[in-house]
Amino acid sequence: MAKAQTKYKDTVFRFLFSDPVHALSLYNAINGTDYHDPALLTFNTLENAIYMNIKNDLSFLLANQVNVYEQQSTPSANIPLRDLFYIADLFQKQFLNKSIYSSKRVQIPTPHFVVLYNGIIKQPEYMQLKLSDSFASLQDTPMDAPGLELKVDVYNINKGMNEELKAKCPVLREYTEYIDTVRNYAKTMDISSAVEKAVDDCIRQNILREFLLKQKSEVVKMSIYDFDMEQEMKLLRQDEREIGREEGVLSIIRKLIQKGMDETQIINLLDCTEEEYAKAAMD
Repeated sequence: MAKAQTKYKDTVFRFLFSDPVHALSLYNAINGTDYHDPALLTFNTLENAIYMNIKNDLSFLLANQVNVYEQQSTPSANIPLRDLFYIADLFQKQFLNKSIYSSKRVQIPTPHFVVLYNGIIKQPEYMQLKLSDSFASLQDTPMDAPGLELKVDVYNINKGMNEELKAKCPVLREYTEYIDTVRNYAKTMDISSAVEKAVDDCIRQNILREFLLKQKSEVVKMSIYDFDMEQEMKLLRQDEREIGREEGVLSIIRKLIQKGMDETQIINLLDCTEEEYAKAAMD
């Protein structure tokens, strides 16, 4: 039986939609466009940048737009802040050799941020997260619109949610069907068995068939790791509610350290601070 790699960093979503054909289909579904040539799409990478400490799934350039798509199974109010760090690093890299102090305006691609949520915690079908929601002064004192804003569109892609969107992107629909199949089997069997049975079932039912046949071994490894973390977070959040926020976070960090997760993975998963991580690691 396959075992999860403790520090397996990729995800099935990113692996699947790193195919330009699939990424273009997802873009068209979200934006109501009808592009056909995957060659128009260019993926962005930021090697050895500060951004590498922040989880991001897909980032690509198309039609003078930079699109940042994340798949999330854990709700987080800090996604706009993470996206701000990412887009700042990306623009710095792309325009480092441009004269930003000249009188001529530097043209930059229009950024769009999207989260596709498929976690087990109930969330609305659609919501928009704003960076300004985190501004301390706006929470305390009414004022004019802030000088900086960043908006993230969050689509719930669980069963019964945003079905029209999934109909426009068959690969996204099949991805959610695969996730549902794993979760259903995981109710009555261990994660490894549930993943392998779900993969075999989906292949027989023509759900992501070509992708799963070609990448079965990698998908199984990624899925086991993903669902191990999902189940762990479910249990650990119960601990958090029982023993209080501060001590709960420290307890969760300690348990994830014991499971072999590194500092970056834990901070991204929990949205905790470096100080909280350091305190837990010293105990």
